[in-house]
Amino acid sequence: MQSQVRGGTRWKRFAVVMVPSVAATACIGVALAQGALAASFSVSGQDFKVTADLLEGKGFSQYGAVDVGPGGTINPVAVSAFTTADITNMCQSVVTPNIPVLGSVTLRLEAGGGGTPVAAENLYIDVAELEADAVFSNIDIGVAAGSISKGPKVKQQELDEGRASKFGFAQQADSATLTGVKQTAWATTAGTFKLSGLSMKLSKGTKAECY
Repeated sequence: MQSQVRGGTRWKRFAVVMVPSVAATACIGVALAQGALAASFSVSGQDFKVTADLLEGKGFSQYGAVDVGPGGTINPVAVSAFTTADITNMCQSVVTPNIPVLGSVTLRLEAGGGGTPVAAENLYIDVAELEADAVFSNIDIGVAAGSISKGPKVKQQELDEGRASKFGFAQQADSATLTGVKQTAWATTAGTFKLSGLSMKLSKGTKAECY
């Protein structure tokens, strides 16, 4: 069985699907702000943009969580995870603003072109915004995050710190194929991340962003 999703899926729209988990992460955010929960994992406070012509993943799971930025800033995310993933023509960019003398500077990284895609294992992406055409094989929507069996499980650190709940809303599929990917993310982690044909450039301003 395949389920196909076309068009853009931004966080506000995705939240409709992830309502139970969003409610849980809102409560988690309040607790974090009050210092009731640990938050040893923190993000930089700068999100980054990623594009790809094609992402082919096996063992897909997705659940709600929160990332913590500087000063305890709470960032709700949809964690998309893949057991393995091949990414064709990947571009990643991040802007560092207000550098003295230079102003804004953009770091742009490209890889996975020339017929050899980027290859990743146990890939987790903390997504704030996503646009893509997507096809899922044997998808299960509405499973408990603690019952994920087809893709990577919720990170134990997220559970220990209260940034995700094993009772939260999740979905999973045997595989996921995304084309025309545009996303904004707060963090990416992987067991292995092989970047073929890697190119990295720094430039002034924001014109070098991936989109």
